[in-house]
Amino acid sequence: MSLPAADDLFRPTSATAGPSAAASAPRTVSAVPDPAPDAADEQRRPSRRVRHDEKMTVYISSDELMDLEHARLTLRRHHGIAADRGRVVREAIALVLEEFEAHGDDSALVRRLREQ
Repeated sequence: MSLPAADDLFRPTSATAGPSAAASAPRTVSAVPDPAPDAADEQRRPSRRVRHDEKMTVYISSDELMDLEHARLTLRRHHGIAADRGRVVREAIALVLEEFEAHGDDSALVRRLREQ
């Protein structure tokens, strides 16, 4: 059994474009401006799949880790959302902080921390 050569794998797909035409054709890249923020975007938003400059280590119990993993798998299975544990945690933090900013003393965060 023989494998295809690199030239076969990376050959031009159009009949008019030869190897020299593809190499000499200028590639243009245009910037797309960020959309203007509206009222809905002013809510606290977690970061998505980006490189993060800051790191924080949080220790959780094995039960909490299992609950987090179960939530991640449920998101994938029932909602078609593939998210890693870090993204789930960032989303949860964003939701809690948003609710805390909106409700202050009446927020779930304050109530739960007072219970401890």
